[in-house]
Amino acid sequence: MSAITIPKKEYQRLVDKAFRYEYLRQIMEEDIFASPLIRDVEKIIKEFKKTNLYNEKFLKSLEYGLKNSSYFKK
Repeated sequence: MSAITIPKKEYQRLVDKAFRYEYLRQIMEEDIFASPLIRDVEKIIKEFKKTNLYNEKFLKSLEYGLKNSSYFKK
């Protein structure tokens, strides 16, 4: 087998692509469409708030959607 020389930037780009592909492959192996284990809307909203990643408008919309979902109806 002969060696091939590529620039360091190109090597890093290819390694990054390989890691991203592997990460995506692992995620796709999981059941990403499984129903949530928790059916308590308030608990779910509280956990989303803890992350500080979502604004109030999104959280209100999420809460509205969850409360109207047949899965979360009690």
